[in-house]
Amino acid sequence: MSHASLSTTVSTLSAYGWTPELDELFAPLAEAGLTPARIARVDRGQCDVVLADPESGELRTVRADSRPVGSPNPIDCPCTGDWAAVDLSADPMPTVSALLPRGTAIIRKGSGGRSDGQVLAANIDTVLIAASLAAEPDLGRIERFLALAWESGAEPLVVLTKADLVDDADHIRADVEQIAPGVTVLVVSAETGEGLDVLRACAPGSTALIGQSGAGKSTLTNALAGTDVMAVQQTRATDNKGRHTTTTRELIPLPGGGAVIDTPGLREVGLYGGEGLAQAFSEIEELAENCRFHDCSHRSEPGCAVAAALADGVLPERRWESYLKLQRENEWIASRTDARLRAERARQWKIIVKSARPPRP
Repeated sequence: MSHASLSTTVSTLSAYGWTPELDELFAPLAEAGLTPARIARVDRGQCDVVLADPESGELRTVRADSRPVGSPNPIDCPCTGDWAAVDLSADPMPTVSALLPRGTAIIRKGSGGRSDGQVLAANIDTVLIAASLAAEPDLGRIERFLALAWESGAEPLVVLTKADLVDDADHIRADVEQIAPGVTVLVVSAETGEGLDVLRACAPGSTALIGQSGAGKSTLTNALAGTDVMAVQQTRATDNKGRHTTTTRELIPLPGGGAVIDTPGLREVGLYGGEGLAQAFSEIEELAENCRFHDCSHRSEPGCAVAAALADGVLPERRWESYLKLQRENEWIASRTDARLRAERARQWKIIVKSARPPRP
């Protein structure tokens, strides 16, 4: 790719979040004749990538083979939102030849008892956590989503949807703000338009929507995009539970620049790492710093600031129990991950030893 072609491509892709830093990273790949693109959708070894046509400079979507950059580790596999280097001349179809390093990534624990991770979205600026006001918000689940969002490296934003269905939205927002220190909590209604202008202003650049089915993620995506780009289904009137409208993660361009990634509803919200937990429960971390002993277990030690806050009611018991539960889950996934890595290293060592043995006569 020529320097002029790369400049045109960079200018066009800036609406999708391309930055001068990415320009520098991509320079060697451009010299190899590859084209920068952003992955919009991944599906069974292939993906849709958005790139600037080398001839016209206009954006277009191309189907590409992503198997060459696949990996046994799911975290390293191509994901919606990744920046990729595409070989448009590959035969029989364009091929993703490399992935650029991720700036941010939402990673949750794999389903069931697995210890590996699953990337939900990459290179996003804001994680928009949607929770429906049609039912009593599950504060514990929102705390999980917040820890997941902080862990990603992006900025969390809680959006309470379907405000037109309740009369006490502001009271519920106050409750959610208590468990979301340092996070903006918005009340919106796609039906009436309430709060949507503020939401657009609070979520520039690339945004990923996460939440349970029925939280209104697809409706929010349509509202942000200014058109019906995602199908929407009604929640069940009997229990206000939603159906899986979105079945895959898809990157949607926004009219004012930037993009939004709508994700399927999450039944399991397992954390994969511990840094996000400290930020999601920052007030507990701050209390712990005032304990008399630096290794305080917050159980029976004298001078425990956490125990004092619990006794005084400053720290709600529910909040403390939620923190302990997520902390135990993090410790469990860390132990399982270490065991899996040790097993993988042992397997690789056996392969090396076997290949180094001289052939039998």
